[in-house]
Amino acid sequence: MRLTSTALVLVFAAALAGCNDTLESAAYDTPRVANKVAQPLPARLISEIQKKGMDRNSPIMIRIFKEEGKLEVWKAKTNGRFDKVVEYDICAWSGRLGPKLKEGDRQAPEGFYPLTPYHLNPNSKYFLAINTGFPNQFDRANGRTGSHLMIHGACSSSGCYSMTDAQMLEIYAFARDAFKGGQQAVQLQAFPFRMTAENMARHRHSPHFDFWKMLKVGYDNFEVTKRPPEVNVCEKKYVFNQSVPAGSSFNPQGACPAMSTPPALSVALNGFNEAYDAAYAKALKKYDGKIWYDPTEAERKALVADLRRSRSHDLAFAPTGSALKAGRLLNINDADQSAPPAANGTAAVNQMATNPNGDPQAQAAETAAPAAPATSAVPVPQPNPLAPQTAEAAVASPAQAQAPADKKPFWKLW
Repeated sequence: MRLTSTALVLVFAAALAGCNDTLESAAYDTPRVANKVAQPLPARLISEIQKKGMDRNSPIMIRIFKEEGKLEVWKAKTNGRFDKVVEYDICAWSGRLGPKLKEGDRQAPEGFYPLTPYHLNPNSKYFLAINTGFPNQFDRANGRTGSHLMIHGACSSSGCYSMTDAQMLEIYAFARDAFKGGQQAVQLQAFPFRMTAENMARHRHSPHFDFWKMLKVGYDNFEVTKRPPEVNVCEKKYVFNQSVPAGSSFNPQGACPAMSTPPALSVALNGFNEAYDAAYAKALKKYDGKIWYDPTEAERKALVADLRRSRSHDLAFAPTGSALKAGRLLNINDADQSAPPAANGTAAVNQMATNPNGDPQAQAAETAAPAAPATSAVPVPQPNPLAPQTAEAAVASPAQAQAPADKKPFWKLW
């Protein structure tokens, strides 16, 4: 037995030192099923779907919240509105709060991503995987780069959102069943945190705040309608649920066409925003003179070091801990002195005052010389080998494509 275990360790070590996508799934929770791709949802979820008045194959939507470490699956009810079916704890995500900017920065994406059947990878070495679709039209328009960013199993992440294998079995089944029911694109909404007035006020000093305010418009549209918003990109910005004249189109890098918000939605959003503004003003008083320290990945991992050691026999197991638990409020005047030490041993100035994805010297270093791709002991999962070579171009952003002139207004559809 000892020889066998040693041999397995050597095999894994060689794989880690060799090429990408060679890491086998963690064995501690890998479900014993005959066919992981066809495995039906468990009885508890079928019961929940029925209780909420949903069809088993009705459309779904996925929401991710980094700071809270949650992945939610929402599903359409018979009245066309979506309701949450289940919420999972994300086992691992890399980097810090904020969007992915370039290949190798170890950041997990934030934004709105349409997922098609081509994004499903049944043959992933990470048990099962769903490609996030990064970069989307917004990312490309803003020069953001990266590839093979997944939601996958194995609880190990290098720019991805990693779940346990048991969780991934269910998430994959939700998407598979929705596609069987005719859904063409599942909307993935990836947020830094729940975009409440309290959280927005707490993170108001972040250099990503303007980007997050843009995401919040889509977040608010869903909160009001409980329907995934129609997403387009123009002037390098996201726009949500906007009507345009016949013959007009959205150009991610070009000027936005004449746009208008449907009257009923506009009224609903106005009421929503009035309540938000009052809550935000109250939260500003609570956080006056305070700044939130966004922890590094190393600081998050330190919270689960004992758990990692207890799973030392599972080389794939690499949870990253809670950003809420590892972060903390600081007095804004002494943030530099009070911030916890960074992984490299230098003073960790709060993210809001420095480079958001690294130490305080990184910004200057990046302008002086091109940054080398980040290295990691965790391989990067590869794309679905079954997908056609032209699949990405064919299905890049169905929700952002120009709608035909006779398309029904989106607010009359689910």
